[in-house]
Amino acid sequence: MCHFFPAVFVVSLIGCLLGTLLTKPESDEVLKDFYRRVRPWGFWGPVLKKVLAEDPGFKRNKDFLRDMFNIVVGIVWQIALVALPLYIVIKEFQRAAITLAVILGTSAILKFTWFDHLAVREVETDLAAAGDK
Repeated sequence: MCHFFPAVFVVSLIGCLLGTLLTKPESDEVLKDFYRRVRPWGFWGPVLKKVLAEDPGFKRNKDFLRDMFNIVVGIVWQIALVALPLYIVIKEFQRAAITLAVILGTSAILKFTWFDHLAVREVETDLAAAGDK
């Protein structure tokens, strides 16, 4: 089964490159709308400049480190959610209890570092969407 991976990888890579190079780019309006709503971090400098030209009060996403931390915690949380029922089925109750503790701990972390910040982000997104109308 592993011997198919390189072929699938190469075909997927070629498909991505062809899709990128052979289709027309999105319009600036679509990119600006996406950036206002999602506020991604990364290589969005040219789009950010265009958004700021239209709306000087727009705030870019400065939460890169918190987002990266939440991704790591979320991966641990997701793996634990998958592992817990498996441990119960195979009657590894001590490991299930440890996994449950990991789930509770990571859930608490995500509550304060991710979930509590969603309401603020949603208001900002709604304001950006209202500005489009």
